[in-house]
Amino acid sequence: MTDDESGRGLSRRGLLGLAGAGAAGLALGGAGGAAVAAGIAGAAAANGTSTVYPFHGEHQAGISTPAQDRLHFAVFDVDAGASRDDLIQLLKDWTAAARRMTAGDEVGGGAVDGSPLAPPDDTGEALGLPASGLTLTFGFGPTLFTSAEGDDRFGLADRRPPELEALPRFRGDALVPQLTGGDLCIQACADDPQVAVHAIRNLSRIAFGTASLRWSQLGFGRTSSTSTSQATPRNLFGFKDGTANVKAEEQSALAENVWVGAKQGPEWMVGGSYLVARKIRMVIESWDRTRLEEQERVIGRSKGEGAPLSGGTEFTEPDFTRKGATDAPLIDRDAHVRLAHPDVNDGIRLLRRGYNYVDGNDSLGRLDAGLFFLSYQSDPAHFVTVQRSLASDALNEYLKHVGSAVFAIPAGVAEGAWIGRELFG
Repeated sequence: MTDDESGRGLSRRGLLGLAGAGAAGLALGGAGGAAVAAGIAGAAAANGTSTVYPFHGEHQAGISTPAQDRLHFAVFDVDAGASRDDLIQLLKDWTAAARRMTAGDEVGGGAVDGSPLAPPDDTGEALGLPASGLTLTFGFGPTLFTSAEGDDRFGLADRRPPELEALPRFRGDALVPQLTGGDLCIQACADDPQVAVHAIRNLSRIAFGTASLRWSQLGFGRTSSTSTSQATPRNLFGFKDGTANVKAEEQSALAENVWVGAKQGPEWMVGGSYLVARKIRMVIESWDRTRLEEQERVIGRSKGEGAPLSGGTEFTEPDFTRKGATDAPLIDRDAHVRLAHPDVNDGIRLLRRGYNYVDGNDSLGRLDAGLFFLSYQSDPAHFVTVQRSLASDALNEYLKHVGSAVFAIPAGVAEGAWIGRELFG
């Protein structure tokens, strides 16, 4: 098996893509720099963390992996003139680059000081930083299988899982077309923002001539913990977020709620998952002028401890039957914690790994900020059930959903294989 077949090295086209994407790479780099390590041995002495998560495995990293602090999420459309072979080669090249970057190495094997007559393989803007727990998670959107015009561009129409279809419109949606949909996605998570941005920047350069960036999002301050070793973080409303999230240590819960099983299929998706991405703008100014007691009523938890209003501590199970002195439920019927709870959603649990975002301000001087929601589930219908349950959520007064997408996340990449190989038979 050659390097091109296994995805172990960048193809000639991939390297030419790096060379030809100079302007595009510089434009993307304007969002922030990034870094790859000069070597694991020197990582401990550098700023950041020396954590390295394996790229290969049964499942893709970046799902049940302990949630890192930073995110760069990118969605691509495959170019109109690209062929099936072009797409396959792109996935091979992405695999080769991802394997190196997640290990803390440069994209092209260290060729940052090569020929002065050609761009280097790696942008190299932060050499010496460690891997910083970088994970790269790849997914396929519904339009990769059948285009918006109904074309079977890559001979994949009959390989599309029936679960993978565009999400329905939900109450309160104010979706921006430029922040919706897409053929391919890459989720880059790391404990250093430069490392995450660097990964997307270089993968975008590699895609030059085959796929183009459709939309992307930077995130900071994870809003969910995915391991029992992590404290529950807070969102921009100041409340703890994701207290009851599925944790990596809950193997049975992961198998039931997150991973696609053999009975569900299709075969190429077994061991994979489905990703829902939603950009949710928060009406920060209105929330900040709301009384504390009203904020807590809307959420259904105390702001400080994060305990349910029915009593106890943060991890006490909410008691939705408990009433107060006025005979009203202590947790309001329209409280977020009630409507999102598995007890009112057929036992459904989602693995959430969302992030806060701030994109400056709008023309009226209001903060353009909110939650970039990411959830993994074995069937997108599970998210739909929960989201429809939230139709009467009191929190909706302070939220506006502006972006949305769904992707099939294939199983992990075996040694010597490449992303999505099983999809292409």
